[in-house]
Amino acid sequence: MTDPYEILGIGRDASEEQIKTAYRKRAKTAHPDSGGDVDAFGRLQKAYELLLDPVRRKLFDDTGYDVELTDAVDLQALVAIEKLITDMVLDEREPGTFDPVAHMRASLLDEIRKANFSKSELERHSDRIRLHLDRLGKRPGKDVVGHMLRARIKAIATAISETEAKIDATERACDMLDGYLYVMDTPMLEEEEPTSDVEWDDAIEARSAAQ
Repeated sequence: MTDPYEILGIGRDASEEQIKTAYRKRAKTAHPDSGGDVDAFGRLQKAYELLLDPVRRKLFDDTGYDVELTDAVDLQALVAIEKLITDMVLDEREPGTFDPVAHMRASLLDEIRKANFSKSELERHSDRIRLHLDRLGKRPGKDVVGHMLRARIKAIATAISETEAKIDATERACDMLDGYLYVMDTPMLEEEEPTSDVEWDDAIEARSAAQ
């Protein structure tokens, strides 16, 4: 996650005037007309706009995230957590009777496990296709089969890259859940049923007989 305070070189308690001063100072050298990098200047502008917006600034200070400055991995991680938050809100169990954070973390770890398995299967299929290609003599003229097999390898490579991106985002989502401690209700101990008069009398008689 890009930190707007670091981009502008100011502290987190910077005033509005300090933010403007820092922006003007850095914009002089960061502007493309002055030989600066276009992307870097764009990030500078976004950081400036974020910190001048009190609502966005407070949200960033509270969460460490902002849509405009969030990188692709963080954004996917936030989307994953948002889906889990929806599940948490719709869960009809009473708050305190289950740990939603532990449930979210378990769901994410399960997604990582499934994605890693999917990646290994894709790699296995790609290797098998390559072995077929190695054994397939090139046909004179148009190599239709070879072309299709190579296209399949390319498609699998794309799928592997997408799966790796999903794994990275899901792992980032797990990192975002670190540090949370959900307070569970203390389970009520079942009270022992009172001993009936008959059972009490039987106990006294048994004790007397033993003596």
